[in-house]
Amino acid sequence: MIRRTRVTKTERNGPRSSGKAEEQMGHRIRLRRVEQGMSQDELGKRLGVSFQQVQKYEKGVNRVGASRLQEIAHALDIPVSFFYDTANGTGKAQREVDSLLFLDSSFSLRLLRAYASVKDQKVQRQFVSLIESVAGAESAAD
Repeated sequence: MIRRTRVTKTERNGPRSSGKAEEQMGHRIRLRRVEQGMSQDELGKRLGVSFQQVQKYEKGVNRVGASRLQEIAHALDIPVSFFYDTANGTGKAQREVDSLLFLDSSFSLRLLRAYASVKDQKVQRQFVSLIESVAGAESAAD
């Protein structure tokens, strides 16, 4: 009887396969593309690739090379640094990335819509104070 050993995805695909970093970069590409109101097909045409290739970049299936990333950044009108995890960054690019990642959540969208529906500025300020209090209490508990 022949025994087969189980092969993991990373062993099967090898060290050059895509991983978590490519998924995160793809997520940021998608966020910016959607923010710009651009379809995958339109971005693909600007880059000279098919929309399927754009899908693969966005899903992190295919790696994005340095020159292609530069083309994507140009097509989406952002600096290349937007695509990198700059957790220690404090600049404008980091704030923009954080804002887009926040907006990608369905709960965040619901929160923003609820806030926007409140017409009284005093109530809006109270709303923000409440959320900041809750966030402060949670971070203090950690």
